[in-house]
Amino acid sequence: MARFRYRALGRGGELLKGVSEGASATAIAAQLQKGGAMVLSISPATRLMDIFSLQLGGIGALRRTELTDAMRELASMLAAGQDLDQALKLMAEEAPNKRVGAVMARVREKVRDGAPLAAALQSEPRSFTRLSVGLIRAGEAGGDLAGTLERIAGLLERQRSMAAAVQSAMIYPALLLVAAIGSIILLLTQVLPQFVPLFADNGVPLPASTAFLLGMGNAVSVYGPYALVALAALGFAARQALRQPGPRLAADKLLLRLPIIGGLNREILGARFARTLGMLLINGVPLLSALAMAQDVLGNMAAQGAVQAAAESAKTGQGMANALARTAIFPSRLVHLLRLGETTAQLGPLALRAADVHEERTRISLQRLVALLVPAITVLMGAAVAGIVSSLLLAMLSLNDIAQ
Repeated sequence: MARFRYRALGRGGELLKGVSEGASATAIAAQLQKGGAMVLSISPATRLMDIFSLQLGGIGALRRTELTDAMRELASMLAAGQDLDQALKLMAEEAPNKRVGAVMARVREKVRDGAPLAAALQSEPRSFTRLSVGLIRAGEAGGDLAGTLERIAGLLERQRSMAAAVQSAMIYPALLLVAAIGSIILLLTQVLPQFVPLFADNGVPLPASTAFLLGMGNAVSVYGPYALVALAALGFAARQALRQPGPRLAADKLLLRLPIIGGLNREILGARFARTLGMLLINGVPLLSALAMAQDVLGNMAAQGAVQAAAESAKTGQGMANALARTAIFPSRLVHLLRLGETTAQLGPLALRAADVHEERTRISLQRLVALLVPAITVLMGAAVAGIVSSLLLAMLSLNDIAQ
């Protein structure tokens, strides 16, 4: 099968662009015409062309922000009484960029061909996750598509807000650490070497501490570039290794056991799992399907294994909370609320309650982490700079003694 890039006019006059696989250009044209499109051009596609297309805002997966906006916009139009076909047409025509317009146009074409919205979105797996598709399928079955889309947008916004909170909290400590390392390297490689000629001219040996720091500065100057290259190679090798299930599972388990950071990761995973599970259950998704979808959003293989074990336990009628407790991955408060939900048949609402609790605890943990990191980095930087300055002062005092 070959890949072909096409341009065509849809039934509503919208411009369709994309890449499709087929035996020949004629077969692709026939497929487009069968869907009611008028073909403008078809040409062989290459991987390089695909890369440029993505970079220039062409055909590609929707970003998280674009997906959130699309869900909320579609929900608003459906709630206002707009029919699905017309809503999708307006979204394709009024899209903020070509990528969003092309995705929504392809979704509309499949809906016009008789596919349910969930099936049409499922044909775009790079843009719409299994979670979103599952929620929309449940919403279509329950007759509350607009409300479901609004809840999906809210869920995506919460996920984005949590990710942004973690990233924002780490920006200041990261900048402070870079500034500290840069200042120390500058002192070692630029300031201290200025004293070497003074001691050489007077035939006096350098103080031991100054000589040690000069040696460190020389090592940084000579071997620093090689060290950076080695670190980059090591990082690339680690990234490749983490794509393998075994190393990735070991790394994810280690991440959950680290002091402070491990606890924060458990809170984040607990909030993400509880929010997703609760949203799916209150929208009518069966428990086993909900667990499978929630497993996809965790991003930690150890946590995914725990959810898989909980699903196996639930399948045999033993409940999932006890299985989650045995894995000791998720916070105990989450397990307690899920166990209570199973007992009272209120698993969905209590899962959402647990999500609220752990999102708040994540926020507090982030504040504490930043409160610890900033003073720690500041103290370490101050101690290092103080040591270098003390060595400089000792060298200056030695020269003064020689002058006297």
